[in-house]
Amino acid sequence: MLEQDLYARNLPDIQSKLKCGKAAIAGLGGLGSNIAVMLARIGVGSLFLVDFDRVEPSNLNRQHYNHSHLGQFKTDALASQLELINPFVSVRTCCEKITADNAANLFADYSLVCEAFDRAEFKADLVCSMLAAGKTVVAASGMNGVGDSNLITTQRKLGKLWLCGDGLDSPPELEAGVGFMAPRVMLCAAHQANAITRILLGLEEFT
Repeated sequence: MLEQDLYARNLPDIQSKLKCGKAAIAGLGGLGSNIAVMLARIGVGSLFLVDFDRVEPSNLNRQHYNHSHLGQFKTDALASQLELINPFVSVRTCCEKITADNAANLFADYSLVCEAFDRAEFKADLVCSMLAAGKTVVAASGMNGVGDSNLITTQRKLGKLWLCGDGLDSPPELEAGVGFMAPRVMLCAAHQANAITRILLGLEEFT
């Protein structure tokens, strides 16, 4: 009964597709933690969460953690939250640093991978390795500061790559010390979560 109530506002055919869906999220910071929560709320059936880091005080301004999670591995902290939000989602975790050497093996069982790193070089490495392995990738670039919300978009790139963000590497606000702010980071995370949802529902065609 609870499961039916959770999905009461979703059409049955849509919910059945989401329940059969699975996605991997690489990085559980400002992007990844919020993406995972959104996908759990809509009932994506299986989520694979990968990160090696622990929750720190500086994370709390934009990531989906609270003071009780400080010092915990992000995989553990996020998995416990998702269980409370939606116990009908299967959550698998891996507390390991993702590298060019282990990425293909880590995500071997997942055709849809969400890149949610902070650093550009790590983003590029993962995207390239996943595309080379034939995966569908939803990635992000440019979500810093407090710039115009309307600059954040979702664009189809290179066949199986969806890129979310404003595409700006170093906006003036970041140089001025504004840094990473929750509203804009979460806007980009929402774009990624929505792109994943559309892919799982078959609303995006592959080339």
